[in-house]
Amino acid sequence: MEIILKQDVQNLGFKDDVVSVKPGYGRNFLIPQGFATLATPSAKKVLAENLKQRAHKEAKVVADAKALAETLKALEIKLTAKAGGEKLFGSITNIDIAEALEKSGNAIDRKFITSGIVKRTGKYNATVRLHRDVIVELAYEIIAEK
Repeated sequence: MEIILKQDVQNLGFKDDVVSVKPGYGRNFLIPQGFATLATPSAKKVLAENLKQRAHKEAKVVADAKALAETLKALEIKLTAKAGGEKLFGSITNIDIAEALEKSGNAIDRKFITSGIVKRTGKYNATVRLHRDVIVELAYEIIAEK
């Protein structure tokens, strides 16, 4: 079954992608939740026309995302957490990284940050997806609270 995604779906595709899924997944989840529409020939023509009109606007968005990526690469993020030795009391997640980025003046939604759950002090990397074409590695360090 072919569908057109109305918004980004994790592990499936990005907005306006035409993807093939199993009929039950499309019919029972994606379409009723408003994540997708059926990819009929007329819907594909409308999508092609919309993508053609949106192409030059997309270039500006990609340029802005690349500029933000350069500023993120230059950032040094240090997160403090209570720790006993090297082991943290709790954990550091993408929510904590998003809050640290917001304090530095770069508001990024936490669902676009992939870091995993970290339970030790040290240096780590997180992946930040600013655009479907712009993905940046963000280095951060976790230090023990004094």
